[in-house]
Amino acid sequence: MVGFQTLRCSWSLVATIASVVALVSVVHMFLSPLLPTSLDYFGVRQAQMACSPINGPVGEGGASFVGVSQGMIDFDARFPTDSLGAVNYRGAPWKAEIGKWFSGCDSVTAAIDVTEGIGQKTCKDECSGQGICNKELGQCRCFHGYAGEACSEKLELNCNLPGSHEEPFGPWVVSICPAQCDTTRAMCFCGEGTKYPNRPVPEACGFKINLPTKPDGPKITNWTRADLDNIFTYNSSKFGWCNVDPKEAYAGKVKYKVECDCKYDGLWGLFCEIPSTCSCLNQCSGHGHCRGGFCQCDKGWHGIDCSVPSVLSPIQEWPKWLRPATVDVPDEAHFTSNNVNVKAVVKKERPLVYVYDLPPEFNSHLLEGRHFKLECINRIYSEQNTTIWTDQLYGAQMALYESILSSAHRTLNGEEADYFYVPVLDSCIITRADDAPHLSMRETMGLRSALTLELYRKAYDHIVEQYPYWNRSSGRDHIWFFSWDEGACYAPKEIWNSMMLVHWGNTNSKHNQSTTAYWADNWDRIPSDKRGDHPCFDPEKDLVLPAWKRPDPDTLKLKLWARPCNERTKLFYFNGNLGPAYANGRPESTYSMGIRQKVAEEFGSTPNKEGKLGKQYNANVTVTPERSFNYYGELASSTFCGVFPGDGWSGRMEDSILQGCIPVIIQDGIFLPYENVLNYKSFAVRIKEDEIQDLIRILQGYNETQIEFMLSNVRNIWQRFLYRDAILLEAEREKKLFGRTYDWGEEISKLGDDDVLSTFIQVLHYKLHNDPWRHHLRSKQKDFGLPKACLMSTS
Repeated sequence: MVGFQTLRCSWSLVATIASVVALVSVVHMFLSPLLPTSLDYFGVRQAQMACSPINGPVGEGGASFVGVSQGMIDFDARFPTDSLGAVNYRGAPWKAEIGKWFSGCDSVTAAIDVTEGIGQKTCKDECSGQGICNKELGQCRCFHGYAGEACSEKLELNCNLPGSHEEPFGPWVVSICPAQCDTTRAMCFCGEGTKYPNRPVPEACGFKINLPTKPDGPKITNWTRADLDNIFTYNSSKFGWCNVDPKEAYAGKVKYKVECDCKYDGLWGLFCEIPSTCSCLNQCSGHGHCRGGFCQCDKGWHGIDCSVPSVLSPIQEWPKWLRPATVDVPDEAHFTSNNVNVKAVVKKERPLVYVYDLPPEFNSHLLEGRHFKLECINRIYSEQNTTIWTDQLYGAQMALYESILSSAHRTLNGEEADYFYVPVLDSCIITRADDAPHLSMRETMGLRSALTLELYRKAYDHIVEQYPYWNRSSGRDHIWFFSWDEGACYAPKEIWNSMMLVHWGNTNSKHNQSTTAYWADNWDRIPSDKRGDHPCFDPEKDLVLPAWKRPDPDTLKLKLWARPCNERTKLFYFNGNLGPAYANGRPESTYSMGIRQKVAEEFGSTPNKEGKLGKQYNANVTVTPERSFNYYGELASSTFCGVFPGDGWSGRMEDSILQGCIPVIIQDGIFLPYENVLNYKSFAVRIKEDEIQDLIRILQGYNETQIEFMLSNVRNIWQRFLYRDAILLEAEREKKLFGRTYDWGEEISKLGDDDVLSTFIQVLHYKLHNDPWRHHLRSKQKDFGLPKACLMSTS
């Protein structure tokens, strides 16, 4: 059933609409397919929206602000705090000043008119067929292995480092290759002269394997001796590879080398004989082909995910974040011009985010050149091209990027933008550091942290040189995501004014040095002239986001997050690596800053190497390194769950919240997701590091009412720790391809809207009107879609 409102429109307006319809009909005949098939994209819809409902109040910016005057808002009186100092908004307990502003202002935000420019600048030689033209800048974005203004320069990206007599193939790197190197990607293949020239020869595949020197010992690869006699053999009794017929091998008629496998993205089967879809950002939005991680866009489309249209793109195919639109089409004679622009007026709510289209070395190349298909992404595709979600915690970076690219808050208009997102994929550069000579760490002291810093600094140099936006606020309205273990600790000093998105909120108030036990990520050795002396996290400007957790349909169906208190029979639970005192434990005493080790020493429920339990062993407390096949179920059967660091952050906060367990945090001075905006006292327990011995006594001090209150708040916020929007985008793509929604998509679609993306946008909206530096730069010409009272800080 469709509901209608009675509209009051003047006859002159009706006549105007009729004229527009007639004009559009004529123009459409000549400019198809540039114009849409539906008039909804034009001013007809906008004219209808301009008609006021009878007796309908209209506030500033076209919104109805019930109970909000144009003067001051008495936030304290209208939105009082609860007993723990929180103000609830959309189910979440926010810090008081934030919750009050949300309740009074975010709730009444109105859409405004934003003019989006659709460009048609051309690129030299159409990028020589080896890249995509950015129509906004008129610059080529070259495929991996190509460079130059027109992508006409073919690079030589070697697989091997310089060799020597002792090391003929050079020192080991992931890309090391005794066969044929694809020098556009530094990847190793069987090559010409073999039966299967495009079959990968990854890592140990092409080298001699020495048998174990002792029972149950590992095989050892000899990186100085190629195994070409075997991998190139046609002899069925030898362990071959490049000439092995899959059918004969599956039938057991020939031998093959088991160290050879399909690590590269887009290939499946024991012999890489089954092609599949590769992983690209938003899978190229249906307007391009994913080539190993780089979107090769169809004509008329550009952007890292092929979502940005040009004047040649049919308007009915424009992305949702550009529709519906009133389109101002220029004179037809101008369409041959290099500088033609189509202006589209779109209704949008602030905050507006401009996403830089960076050169691919900062993102697409890092995806396209992956030597392991599971690196730094949140999904891959099966032999049938169905989605396989990964457990890569760093997949949050890709998930958020895809959501921002598809968000209704995205804008192409940098003049109207409130924020500028700089999409550097540090999760990929760190996992790929030193995996090929062109990604060598030799110039960065062997530190992945220093290599990452240099990549971010280059991105900074690019946007300062190519765009006008940075200097307007000294970068304070820019956003960078540092997803690795210690977050923005190794951010270059030039970008520290910006907002940092991280998983590790170390304020350095206590732990003022690198906290990782992995030497290559340590940032203490980075010179101050590169890093500066900033902390890792500034709660006044930065935000900790949840790590990626894949959608588990079985867990969602069971609604473990909603399990009541009387079914949570375990007082406290922690399952994870507990350090060197346990079998297979991390050997470094600095791992987890010693926190996990201290907890295990007091409360360990599994015997350590010496056969000892914790000093305060309690049958109602689980602290174990033994992984459980029912990990989520055990979390959901516990009232309190431990959240301790690993090499920097770990995914324990997300595990606790998503299974409805009250998180118990032990990491002094280090913020968890949303901790500087949500009121953590409402749903979490913080215990100081020097109080570890009192852990159980403290938890036993909470009464039933307090526990029920915290559990109810966990149930209200758990979805804010899930990347629901990115998962739904993938569900929509799968449904379009296969005509059905898979179980994970069905379960996710049943959830509410407030996920990581919406929480992030809400925080940006609050900061837009409450960060003090904003008031000095605010343009009086901008329409914020809010009453004047909301344009001031709640304080």
